[in-house]
Amino acid sequence: MKKNFVSAIIAAAGSSSRMGKDKIFLPINNIPSVAYTLMAFENASTIDEIVIVCQEKHQDKLIEIIENYSIKKFKSFAVGGSTRQDSVFSGIKKCNPLTTHFSIHDAARCLITSREIDDAVCSSFVHGACSLGVPCKDTLKILDENNFVSETPDRSTLWIIQTPQVFEKTLYIDAMNTAMKNNTNYTDDCQLIEKIGKKVYILKGNYSNLKITTPDDIAIFENLLNLRGKNL
Repeated sequence: MKKNFVSAIIAAAGSSSRMGKDKIFLPINNIPSVAYTLMAFENASTIDEIVIVCQEKHQDKLIEIIENYSIKKFKSFAVGGSTRQDSVFSGIKKCNPLTTHFSIHDAARCLITSREIDDAVCSSFVHGACSLGVPCKDTLKILDENNFVSETPDRSTLWIIQTPQVFEKTLYIDAMNTAMKNNTNYTDDCQLIEKIGKKVYILKGNYSNLKITTPDDIAIFENLLNLRGKNL
């Protein structure tokens, strides 16, 4: 009998304001970007179901993509909220009662691989909370209110956090309820766990796990896919 049941919550309800158009549907090598994301989760052995959080106006188009690319693990849609946190909470409520872990992922990170998903999920089985991340390559500066440097953090301790971020169900629900009770809102799900005093394990991922943000990103994504030697 399978011990764990993992629900993927795909956050696809963003406004795409910096892109100027709905980035989840932008073609990358003639395939909608969100299709790559969904196929990666479909092919991940640890994922049991997929919940997509999106705007209602996008559901018909997403259904077409789900059918065209044989996303059989898709369970349901959840309507996005006014913030990313609200959107993820909406997706959580649509998950199967059997769920033991939530794997939360930004739809725009469409270069994620099934192996990376499985590695993050398996790490969450051990640690309770896990996120993919990569060491920061650049030196960062903390500025004061007048744009002068006030501090230079030690780069060796800094990581760029990615998704998926995977959490044991009861741990995440506890953190979610605490955030709602305190009326706090975070842009990163790991912060929910941190704020209740629990630790999040960071698993080293790949620098190619990027998020589409601007139109210039499309060419970069196509080149990265071509370097993999395949479109899917």
